[in-house]
Amino acid sequence: MKATLAEKVMGRLAGHPVRAGEMVEIGPDWTFALDDGIGLIDQNFRRYGVDKLARPERIALFYDHYAPADTPLHAHVQRVGRQLFERFGLPRERLFDVGAGISHQIAVESGMVLPGQLLANMDSHTITIGAVGALGCGIGGAEMAYLWAHGNLWFRVPESIRIDLDGALPPGTSAKDLVLTILGRLTARGAIYQSIEYHGAGVARLAIPERMTLCNMGIEMGAKFAVVPGDAVTREHFVKLGIEAGEMPQPDADASYAARHRFDLAAVVPLVSAPSKVDNVHPATEFAGVRINQAFLGTCTNGRLEDLAAAAAILKGRRIAGGVRMVVTPASRNVYSQALQSGVLQVLIDAGATVTTPGCGACAGMHQGVLAEEEVCISSSSRNFLGRMGHRDALVYLGSPATVAASALTGTITDPRTVI
Repeated sequence: MKATLAEKVMGRLAGHPVRAGEMVEIGPDWTFALDDGIGLIDQNFRRYGVDKLARPERIALFYDHYAPADTPLHAHVQRVGRQLFERFGLPRERLFDVGAGISHQIAVESGMVLPGQLLANMDSHTITIGAVGALGCGIGGAEMAYLWAHGNLWFRVPESIRIDLDGALPPGTSAKDLVLTILGRLTARGAIYQSIEYHGAGVARLAIPERMTLCNMGIEMGAKFAVVPGDAVTREHFVKLGIEAGEMPQPDADASYAARHRFDLAAVVPLVSAPSKVDNVHPATEFAGVRINQAFLGTCTNGRLEDLAAAAAILKGRRIAGGVRMVVTPASRNVYSQALQSGVLQVLIDAGATVTTPGCGACAGMHQGVLAEEEVCISSSSRNFLGRMGHRDALVYLGSPATVAASALTGTITDPRTVI
């Protein structure tokens, strides 16, 4: 049988070839939990008397959604997670505590997840790990508790969509503009419970951080997975980490796809997703003059060193506009450290930005930059739903790190090409 990448990875775990539409009972290679869900796992364990973990070597816990804790309740839940790790004798190095950063960012930057593996996490943006040829998806708290207790869980094998990318991105644009371009065509319902595969000469020109952005917003199209099959770029990523990537599974040349799309990277322009739907995508120039109160740079979509550096290149020697708050949240401690050592953070601070603890930050709408009623934010994050970053009457526009920086500089939504 000719298989897509999703079919091959899930077939390996099932122990036999699988096809789209089948139900398989499998155990992912990794199972992550987060601070906003570990309490549910603990509750289920206590309710059903779970006293043993099926595959403890596959478990890790990350504190990224409210780190540091912003309320006594959240501090309590984080303590519950630490106690759970002690109760089950799980290794302390797989509890990534406050300040370590976002789970799927760490999974990629550390080489924790390898090409061809499957990761289930309590975060839908785990789809990001497709950047290194792996499959990532989010599941709920009860499902994760069952998986930790029993080792396997039922999954449906998704159909796949093939997206071919040609050409190269023009100056002033980035992978965020590219994925917004794709989202604008496919829409927020264009890939529901499907696996997006990225192919072509265009994707071969994208570095791992850019691929992370590309895969990250697959979930905003409804996708179960979004993945770039492993290639020379993938292997070089692991070589730099001193890790053997191993065999990188590839889809068969004549695999069956539910749909095919092609995009020319040379045609990409700076885009903005306007409130309050992610597929409400238009050229940034259409929003010129829209005043902002906050510019947010960070998250698992665009909180990497390359993203912070793109913003710093625009703001170097300049100051953000009066009346504008610029909040910068690195995606991990490693990113924070690199940005500090390279001088990127100093440039952003000198421009008037505030740098917060690594993690999800304001994107999750819990703390470190939430919005008041009627405030307007330009954000490098992935979602602009009503109430996503604070008050339901606030407005969130999505753009690239360069667009965020350019808008912070002028005080209005700005095409970054006009200020470079």
